[in-house]
Amino acid sequence: MGVGAVLYEERAQATVEMAVVAPVLLALALIVYNVMVFAGAVARFDRVVPDIVLAHAVAPEGEGDESSVDASMRVQSEIQAAMQGYNLQVEVSSEQSSASSDGGLLSLSGTFRTYACVMYYEPWPRLLSIAGVSLGTPAKLSHERAVTVDPWRPGVVM
Repeated sequence: MGVGAVLYEERAQATVEMAVVAPVLLALALIVYNVMVFAGAVARFDRVVPDIVLAHAVAPEGEGDESSVDASMRVQSEIQAAMQGYNLQVEVSSEQSSASSDGGLLSLSGTFRTYACVMYYEPWPRLLSIAGVSLGTPAKLSHERAVTVDPWRPGVVM
């Protein structure tokens, strides 16, 4: 009976090891999946942001009033449409360079405008519970891309 009990214990050892290792492997697989999705989103974001800023922010639509000078909302909606396959949020802010070209009070030439585009990715799954332990994601991942354009030279990124 002693030999049979030893063989039985050796066969059950793989089951116990699998029960211990399976949740760790599942968590590791989720981390790798989220990193790969984020890396793909960053690559796409870095590729489309300069094109969209050049297409919609250098010569914004409108009559030259204050609402058409800052095209942040238009750029944000176009970036969101370009990044449609990913579950993320996009924020765009713009800042005009305060330095005038000649140092005087009044500058007749336009200054550079910098569009800061930020992408936020929230890893999947947001709420996960394995064996009563909550494994939700604690943070959002973000990536920023700033593009500076010259209003007098369309199609040129500074």
